[in-house]
Amino acid sequence: MDLGTYGNSTPMAQKGVTGGYDVPEGVDIRGRYDEEFAKILTVDALQFVVDLQREFRNHVKYAMECRREAKRRYNEGAVPGFDPATRCVREGEWTCAPVPPSVADRRVEITGPVERKMIINALNSGAKVFMADFEDALSPSWENLMRGQVNLKDAVDGTISFHDKARNRVYKLNDQTAKLFVRPRGWHLPEAHILIDGEPATGCLVDFGLYFYHNYAAFRRTQGAGFGPFFYLPKMEHSREAKIWNSVFERAEKMAGIERGSIRGTVLIETLPAVFQMDEILYELRDHSAGLNCGRWDYIFSYVKTFQAHPDRLLPDRVLVGMTQHFMKSYSELLIRTCHRRGSHAMGGMAAQIPIRNDAAANEAALDLVKKDKLREVKAGHDGTWAAHPGLIPVCMEVFTNNMGNAPNQIQTMNREDAAALTEDDLLQRPRGVRTMEGLRLNTRVGIQYLAAWLTGSGSVPLYNLMEDAATAEISRVQNWQWLKYGVELDGDGLGVKVTNELFGRVVEEEMARIEGEVGKEKFKKGMYKEACKIFTRQCTAPTLDDFLTLDAYNHIVIHHPKRSSRL
Repeated sequence: MDLGTYGNSTPMAQKGVTGGYDVPEGVDIRGRYDEEFAKILTVDALQFVVDLQREFRNHVKYAMECRREAKRRYNEGAVPGFDPATRCVREGEWTCAPVPPSVADRRVEITGPVERKMIINALNSGAKVFMADFEDALSPSWENLMRGQVNLKDAVDGTISFHDKARNRVYKLNDQTAKLFVRPRGWHLPEAHILIDGEPATGCLVDFGLYFYHNYAAFRRTQGAGFGPFFYLPKMEHSREAKIWNSVFERAEKMAGIERGSIRGTVLIETLPAVFQMDEILYELRDHSAGLNCGRWDYIFSYVKTFQAHPDRLLPDRVLVGMTQHFMKSYSELLIRTCHRRGSHAMGGMAAQIPIRNDAAANEAALDLVKKDKLREVKAGHDGTWAAHPGLIPVCMEVFTNNMGNAPNQIQTMNREDAAALTEDDLLQRPRGVRTMEGLRLNTRVGIQYLAAWLTGSGSVPLYNLMEDAATAEISRVQNWQWLKYGVELDGDGLGVKVTNELFGRVVEEEMARIEGEVGKEKFKKGMYKEACKIFTRQCTAPTLDDFLTLDAYNHIVIHHPKRSSRL
């Protein structure tokens, strides 16, 4: 819902027109003009984004500099740990604001990109929450981002529908829908189509600002029961990054004239440094907290990234790094204890399996894996879990309901005091397992195919009966890089081969041929597999590890439209 007039913000001095859009002073829009997008990119909504950018950009730059400094320390041999300076926060007896009643029950959450049909199906899926994703499940092209904002506004307004012409079917919202959470991009990602004062805007402030501005009033009325909107906050490494989010939330509440503590955010603990900052992160967001989530795929990626200069911490095959590994189990248990001690939700991880339609036995085996994983989560004390596909919701719901009964969550009943004894060594223990040629091949096959899809606009891709997003592609990339850098021996299949650039070159060639065989010549020719292969290979063989696969690849999807003085 538009505010019409722009609250108590900076009075607008001058307006201009760039790319066909009416914009506040200092803004240059380089994305394609579209009438639907113009309803989102209003002068007042953009002014709100501009105010956020100007107020917080230096805080964000400082936080990113601190990340680089931490990386330098780890690369020189240091390891992450609990900060002695914030011991009083960890040991203090404080709690977060009470859970909003409208989201007390979050036992199953479905996630997916902000694509129109996906939003309708996810909201209708029977899950308690839908996390609409501008981050790892979305390729952040101008079209995807702006279309996503249009779709979410229609969803919050309750008017969203989708006509699937191929099936001649119209999709609409049910009377009962999941509660909507939105995940903006991480602090590190720019929005190159919107320049503010001559530099690219911070991607997450664009995602948050536009969505909040247009939807907060309708959301609080129809979904939040006086609270909201609700968010998921990704990729943080330190509580100083949570503090920026808390200030952004306060700024937004003030602009909208709503009570402090209305906006809530669940933080994904998906970086290794952040596991040592969980109390501090909750403390910074305590008036705005909706708990923490085990972002386990990104967490594995972060383990490799953090220890990229530590040859004694090489990962086994990706498929062997599950929640039964001691460092993963410890992370989950400490997260539950921390959240419940502070009165907040402790959300479990993603079930990435997708139903296997043409093989009943394989489908049964996949569902059995999901059941076991969810049973482990609920018995450990998690309050809810994630599913990547609507077909998994009944299975996940059944496991949580059987173990939680009518209680909306386990915040009061599962305190996990035993996890207070977990040490830094528990959280850093080396994962056990073997490395195989098949592991190298799977990493390469998945990484290239995911990146090819991402370059052509899809950020969430079903591959080999799993839903892959940027996090799983990142594991593939950094593991290949690590194995190549240290010339590891593939000790798990009796071959005893060392991973070299020559071997990797052969594997890439063979896996590209396999991909072509699997997808067919036509799709292979039309898809961006060769471009993806070049980017992925370059990143796996680079002398220094790129921080994010998507930062480099982003340059390939930015399309700047020429400035126009008026709409054509």
